[in-house]
Amino acid sequence: MTPGTFTREDSSALGGPPWMSTRRANALDRLETLVPPTADGSEVWRYSPVDRFDVGAYRPSAPARGEEGEAAAQALGAEFGTGIVVVVRNGRVVEVSRAGVPGAVVLGAASSLAERPAALGSVVGDDFFVALNDGFAPDAVVVEVPERCVVEEPIVVVHWCETGAPDGPAPASFPRTLVQLGEDAEVKVVEVLAGPDAGRALVVPVGELVVGDRARLSYVLVQDLGMGAWSIGRLAATVGRDAKLRSFTAGLGADYDRCRVDVAALGDGSSTQITSVYLGSGDQVHDVRTLQDHAAPRSLSNLLCKGAVAERSRSIYSGLIKVRNGAVRSDAMQTNHNLVLDPTAHADSVPNLDIEENDVRCSHASSVGPVGEDQRYYLESRGLSPERAERLIVLGFFDDVVERSPIASATAPLRRRIGQRLEGLLGRGGER
Repeated sequence: MTPGTFTREDSSALGGPPWMSTRRANALDRLETLVPPTADGSEVWRYSPVDRFDVGAYRPSAPARGEEGEAAAQALGAEFGTGIVVVVRNGRVVEVSRAGVPGAVVLGAASSLAERPAALGSVVGDDFFVALNDGFAPDAVVVEVPERCVVEEPIVVVHWCETGAPDGPAPASFPRTLVQLGEDAEVKVVEVLAGPDAGRALVVPVGELVVGDRARLSYVLVQDLGMGAWSIGRLAATVGRDAKLRSFTAGLGADYDRCRVDVAALGDGSSTQITSVYLGSGDQVHDVRTLQDHAAPRSLSNLLCKGAVAERSRSIYSGLIKVRNGAVRSDAMQTNHNLVLDPTAHADSVPNLDIEENDVRCSHASSVGPVGEDQRYYLESRGLSPERAERLIVLGFFDDVVERSPIASATAPLRRRIGQRLEGLLGRGGER
């Protein structure tokens, strides 16, 4: 189903090299056969508010104008990194700083390449929103690190997504990123999704990570959009033999924040650390779906997902560990912990296992509940007020997971943002 507000003319007008136009046209053909998902249509959308999604309420975003958004994006780049910054506005790459990047590394806009990167579109699976991104993404950020090349400083990609007025179709942005590492290469990548605090928007980010044999990728994704946005994201990765992937996703903003992370261990001895954190307030919905797919022997994956919901917000976690036949001696762990800070908030946690092999070790753990009364009592007995005691407990809950950020330059900004939001939520005292 090609939505009426997303036309072939809109897609053709995006321009770019011939391979990009062909790719978009193929995506529109796929969209003709797809419909937006429903909450009861499949497990990966269960519990979600996707039934409220109206594709006709959005239109492809126009090229951004003015310097205000670019200045904000630059400030975010400086906050999360030390110099290597790519600025993207409404899906269009507008600035690339290569200071400190080895010359052999491909870094920049896909539209500047004469041929399609081979891995683009090969990692992430297809669905309605991926096809929408394929058809209407103006460009893509490409990071290709050749074999045995090490990029010392983190590469920071800031996606600034504009919003629209309450009346009429709101702008839709389609950030797209490909990170590919050759054999024994190493790089650190931070992506930040942000935009104005006010206004409505649809943001559909798609990221693909390809980690070659013995390569090492550290990756952080921070979603800090305004509260009027819907963010429906998809992140997929493949990990080669003896390679290491450490990923971290943080959901802070947006009215509806969905982040689906699929990681496939394709190489013998591959290792993956998957970390996710979210904090909900107001009427927010944070929706995290994960897949740890073990297709190779002796592969390791360790997932930790922690979040808190306050006021009337909700969280959904649904994860699957899949161990395929032949993936002997795989070791997989999946952990999801949720704090419910108000009686009107709600959290769903659904861990799953699908094991096709015998000689493996797999486990999952899940918890949903309020701040522990024993912990609160211990702190209050030492002279702290109830509000101060709760604040320290919740900060400690988040500090444990933020410390797992695989990129040091992202740790302090994450801790600061979470602390600022908790200060507002937990400073209400008798209101709760």
